[in-house]
Amino acid sequence: MSHYAKVFDGKVVQVMPAEPEFFNTFVDTSPGTWIQTSYNTHGGVHSAGGTPLRGNYAGIGYTYDATHDVFYAPQPYPSWTISAPTWTWTPPTPMPTDGKIYKWDEPTKTWVVA
Repeated sequence: MSHYAKVFDGKVVQVMPAEPEFFNTFVDTSPGTWIQTSYNTHGGVHSAGGTPLRGNYAGIGYTYDATHDVFYAPQPYPSWTISAPTWTWTPPTPMPTDGKIYKWDEPTKTWVVA
C-alpha cells in the first residue's frame, strides 16, 4: 500500500495509507494537495534497496520543498542546516564519536556530554 501526505502551504498536515485509485473517488474539500511519500525512504535512501521517493517519509509538520520535490523534518535548532541529498539536518560541528552520550547546546553551538 502507498502512503500520501496532504500538503498545505508547504507543510504536511496529514499522512495516510491509500491506493492511488482511492483519490479517484475520495472527496476532500479541505485545502491542500495529496503527494505520495514512501514509508521506506529515510535520508534519501530506500531501506529495501529500491528507488528513494522524495527524500524522507513525510510526517505531520514536515516541510514539502516543491523545488526539490522532497520532504524533510522540522529544523531542530536554528544553527542546523538542511543537507542534500539526504535532506536531513546537519549541526555546524559533527557530534564527537568517542563513545560518550552527547546533546546539542544551541547557545554555545557545541556538543556537551549528557
